[in-house]
Amino acid sequence: MLTLASKLKRDDGLKGSRASATASDSTRRVSVRDRLLVKDEGYYQGGKFQFETEVPDAYNMVPPKVRCLTRMWHPNITETGEICLSLLREHSIDGTGWAPTRTLKDVVWGLNSLFTDLLNFDDPLNLEAAEHHLRDKEDFRSKVEDYIKRYAR
Repeated sequence: MLTLASKLKRDDGLKGSRASATASDSTRRVSVRDRLLVKDEGYYQGGKFQFETEVPDAYNMVPPKVRCLTRMWHPNITETGEICLSLLREHSIDGTGWAPTRTLKDVVWGLNSLFTDLLNFDDPLNLEAAEHHLRDKEDFRSKVEDYIKRYAR
């Protein structure tokens, strides 16, 4: 599914080298880019989506910062890569936000779920995509497929 864990192990030695010479320990971070291959189900089947994960030194007291690098048409991910996933929030009203007991594996599972069971049209970040789905599900599917062909192969 995703090789984030192995990539983190390889990049672990680079953690300090990613920071500028003047950066304090609290601002250094690891940046990881990897691909998530979506299963053959749902609207996003067959797409390959790339995410960037920044793991701050204060991890795991604070969540990693994750951004989608692949342009897509999704109610919970903007076309510029912002992601709406409660476990990535330091403070969450619903109580499902970040906690020190969470791991990067939880983040990977959460991202994967955005393409299946957590696909949320009721509380969207990309309001235009969610409204599109409500108006015309077939046209929404068509636009998602077009984005996958153009950006996620």
